[in-house]
Amino acid sequence: MTLPTQLTCPPPPVADTRITFPRPHVLLVTLDRPKSLNAIPSSQHLALANVWNWYDSQPYLRCAVLTGSGRAFCAGADLKEWDTRNSNAGDSSSKQAEGGTATSWTPEGFGGLSNRLGKKPIVAAVNGLCYGGGMEMAINCDLVIADGQKAKFGLPEVTKGVVALAGALPRLIRTVGRQRAGEMALLGRIGYSPQQMKEWGLVNFTTAEGQDVVEEALKLAEEVAGNSPDAVLVSREGLRLGWEGGVGPVLATEIVERGIYGRIDKGENMREGTRSFVEKRKPKWVDSKL
Repeated sequence: MTLPTQLTCPPPPVADTRITFPRPHVLLVTLDRPKSLNAIPSSQHLALANVWNWYDSQPYLRCAVLTGSGRAFCAGADLKEWDTRNSNAGDSSSKQAEGGTATSWTPEGFGGLSNRLGKKPIVAAVNGLCYGGGMEMAINCDLVIADGQKAKFGLPEVTKGVVALAGALPRLIRTVGRQRAGEMALLGRIGYSPQQMKEWGLVNFTTAEGQDVVEEALKLAEEVAGNSPDAVLVSREGLRLGWEGGVGPVLATEIVERGIYGRIDKGENMREGTRSFVEKRKPKWVDSKL
């Protein structure tokens, strides 16, 4: 792994995961357990949370992409590990949740991502099967692009006697509505197409035949990274407050305006943005200090 010289420290280690920097200001995280359909064992949630926290701490990095190797994005929890734990522990169904027990999560959730608040945007490049915890991660990403031929979605937890308890259920109902969320969570069907998920609002873009979903995701990440890093962070905070902050639009806007926005108002990137517009040139942003 070649590290950009602008990083203040290397990323934390995480098993079965490739961390690369394929574009300026862009982080690519690839889940790499293809024989297990990139299922995530319980020990890996904290390690991945550390990666996302590290990403937030690096001023040079402005957007991240998450994808999987092989034919899956992520099939969810490692159920073989779970079966072993259940056999050893006896009946603990009252505490079970996707990927472990209700007390096993890091605050950031499945893959360190399904409940992540975070600071910077993450793009999900759904290259194949996206089930259970994998879908819980995708639902909480800022943008989702899916392979138009290979991606498949679903929340099959109820068919396995468990629950999608890593943050997906309340987010799903806000995104697709009660009836559609009920269909997915209560029937537990798998195989939802990326086109249907796009119609329902869970997917932003789908790739055409011959397009590589990771390359297309990197283009989106580059587009995000090409905008003012300060404005992206503040805009994301405004969106987050409106989606899950429990406040109305007026109060959410006021919180942003009186809080994080005040740290960039008339700042270097804002001055550069307006000046480059007047001078009819491409802006030259500096890394955010937020």
